[in-house]
Amino acid sequence: TLASPLFLTGFVVGHAGLYQALAMFAVAYFIIGMTVLSVCAIATNGALDAGGAYYMISRALGPEFGGSIGIMFFLANVCGSALYVLGLVEAVMDSFGIPPGQKVGTGVHVLPQTYWYELLYGTVLLGLCLLVCLVGASIYAKATFLIFLIVTGVLGTILISFFATRPIRVPILLPHLNGSEVENGSFTGFSLTTLQKNLGGDYGVDYTTGQKMSFSSVFAVMFNGCTGIMAGSNMSGDLKRPSYSIPRGTISAVLFTYLVYNLLAVLMCATCNRTLLQKDYGFLRDISIFPPLVTVGIYAATLSAAMSNLIGASRILYALARDDLFGRALALAKKTSASGNPVMAVILSWLVVQLVLFSGKLNTIAGVVTTFFLLVYATVNLACLALEWASAPNFRPTFRYFTWHTCLLGIAGCCVMMFLISPVSASASLGFLLLLLLALHYLSPSSTWGYISQALIFHQVRKYLLMLDVRKDHVKFWRPQMLLMVQNPRGSTRLIDFVNDLKKSGLYVLGHVELQDLDMLPSDPLQPQQDSWLSLVDKLNVKAFVSLTLAPSVRHGVRQLLFTSGLGGMRPNTLVLGFYDDEAPQDGLARHPAFTSTREEVPLGFPPLRAPTTPKLLSAREYVGIVADALKMLRNVLLARQLESLDKAWELRRAASPPPTIHVWPVNLLRPDSARYADTCSLFLLQMACVLNMARAWRRARLRLFLCVEAGTMPHAQEEKLRQLLKDLRIQAQIQLVSWDAITRLHWQTCRGPPGGPGEEEDEEEEGIVNFPTNTTQVSDEYVCAANKLVLEQSPAPAVRFLYLPRPPADTSLYPLYLHQLELLTRGLGPTVLVHGVSAVTSTQL
Repeated sequence: TLASPLFLTGFVVGHAGLYQALAMFAVAYFIIGMTVLSVCAIATNGALDAGGAYYMISRALGPEFGGSIGIMFFLANVCGSALYVLGLVEAVMDSFGIPPGQKVGTGVHVLPQTYWYELLYGTVLLGLCLLVCLVGASIYAKATFLIFLIVTGVLGTILISFFATRPIRVPILLPHLNGSEVENGSFTGFSLTTLQKNLGGDYGVDYTTGQKMSFSSVFAVMFNGCTGIMAGSNMSGDLKRPSYSIPRGTISAVLFTYLVYNLLAVLMCATCNRTLLQKDYGFLRDISIFPPLVTVGIYAATLSAAMSNLIGASRILYALARDDLFGRALALAKKTSASGNPVMAVILSWLVVQLVLFSGKLNTIAGVVTTFFLLVYATVNLACLALEWASAPNFRPTFRYFTWHTCLLGIAGCCVMMFLISPVSASASLGFLLLLLLALHYLSPSSTWGYISQALIFHQVRKYLLMLDVRKDHVKFWRPQMLLMVQNPRGSTRLIDFVNDLKKSGLYVLGHVELQDLDMLPSDPLQPQQDSWLSLVDKLNVKAFVSLTLAPSVRHGVRQLLFTSGLGGMRPNTLVLGFYDDEAPQDGLARHPAFTSTREEVPLGFPPLRAPTTPKLLSAREYVGIVADALKMLRNVLLARQLESLDKAWELRRAASPPPTIHVWPVNLLRPDSARYADTCSLFLLQMACVLNMARAWRRARLRLFLCVEAGTMPHAQEEKLRQLLKDLRIQAQIQLVSWDAITRLHWQTCRGPPGGPGEEEDEEEEGIVNFPTNTTQVSDEYVCAANKLVLEQSPAPAVRFLYLPRPPADTSLYPLYLHQLELLTRGLGPTVLVHGVSAVTSTQL
């Protein structure tokens, strides 16, 4: 980290002036300081392994963010290593290069200065770094400690030189199109005039690239000198006590280098004129009391920085390879020596650095490197911010000198400076990061590191669930919240998919009752099943929760789920059951597109379907009792019959005209003497049909509403009234009149008299009750079969039918007869949903 104060401070203050240079240092170290606080917090929250910042980010934000930032951090270190190698080549050329325009050197100036020669010098120096890194971290640590002692001595010599050296003129040989030219720089000693001239900025042309410098370009070069503070964390896998060493070493390095930067900037501006600062990047050697030591110090510091970035890049690459985020692409980088040194990762990193050296000039890659480092620093702050906001009990770093404010300030500072330095580089880096994120999201294997997103989601969901007040519910914002009872998913896949279309962004719970007694079992049998159900939800691509329970009977289990499913204001308001009949269940799981389109096997966690000869788990009386229980608990009820025969893909994608239809019968066909269309249940039935039609997969379908009329009534007036109701409810549907005189005649033949007779008054229903306690015994099978025929004759055949579900009789002995009538009513109708609503769900208000 001392390489940059020695090598770059003159460049920065020469172009930016003292005021802007100090501002640059303050901004850079503000960003770095906030990031260091985040690094220290994460580093002291648990055991660290190889990879440094990559390891911290990946374990905090998950493999997608970790892998993508790891690649960018690897590239940043690679480019940073190349940057320092090129800087060292420039320093060597200043000392030993043949001046431009001369073919033969004199004295110590014997090294040719062409592109290919400079590339050769850079390759040799990089090879030296490679040799040190191949030996291992121990020799690297010893080498860097030796370099630290040298650089500290050089720094002391330079500070003394500012006071001990007398004013001198320094001739500066600059390259020119016609050869070279000489300018004179001056070391004036401490002079108020010199200081005043150097206070403001005066951006000139960089003599190495010929480009006009600016605040952003100078900041980009300067900021690269500050990235050495991550060297310690990059070596986290090689440190004995990383959680102890990283905070102390990193904070010490930041404070020390910041002080050195500012001190050198003030001394240089007070003693050196602008020409010397801008045109001679090695002027410290010219003013030193012992020039050879300065030369050695600059070489050693720059070489140390190049090695630090190279070994850091190799450790990041090794960590990426070991985590298998990129599969076989990085398999070679896993190989290590007998001592554990990742030699192949070092060699691969060296090869990439060698490729970057072909760019040739230091400032060419400085902007890209700085953008990458800023993006990495922003993500480190984001990781710490996410951990802090998640409020997980296990986030207990021993380093406490940070808050979410420091993380947020670090993120904001990084993002602002990225776009100020180079909007193009920043946008390209973010685009590259997004591509890596998407690739890793879809291609990388799942990890066991834990996902911070889950902790954040939990934190936010809990907060918003507490804010979701059921006392503020309003019918305008009602939505279906489904509890679908599933005995075996193998026979219910299309029903699960159908109810997913019906939920309209509401709660959807798959419920299952296991008939066992926990007192008789050694452990909970539901835990092993949970994974199979969750995998099923993923494969079927339905947005549902899973709720499993143990109970002595299915009815008790459904009661439990109706009472306990959901949380706060998100509780099921609608119970969905498959129909109770004698049809043999079919295994739809093996034929489902989610499994037939891939080579994946059907989940084996579900038992085979019940054989036709095997007795059912619940009786007809218990089944109707479940319906009655749900209505008592003010839950809406849907009974779905033959939904497994619904081929939604074929029905909705066929090109034939007309489009598929949804038939809606909002009248109680088992109670012709109460043929009303505006009661709560009828409106709920209309709402459910409309909700299905609003689903993306069903938008092509058309609603057809059937209005049953009798002779002697005013059918057109009834139709107009119903049409106005649909208009008020904003439901688009075609109304079709159906005469059912012959059907109702059969009903009155079995009743005590015609409408209005003496037996009707005692059966008058209360508001919201849509069936009489004795009505089940008054409806004959002949009438129900005639009603079934009436529904079946309406052509063309629809994709699905919605029918009115009567309320079960109060007399439980009539439950089997009630279920028999429902079976006759829906026999042969194809996919049919019987609907009974108990709550107001439609609104004509704005």
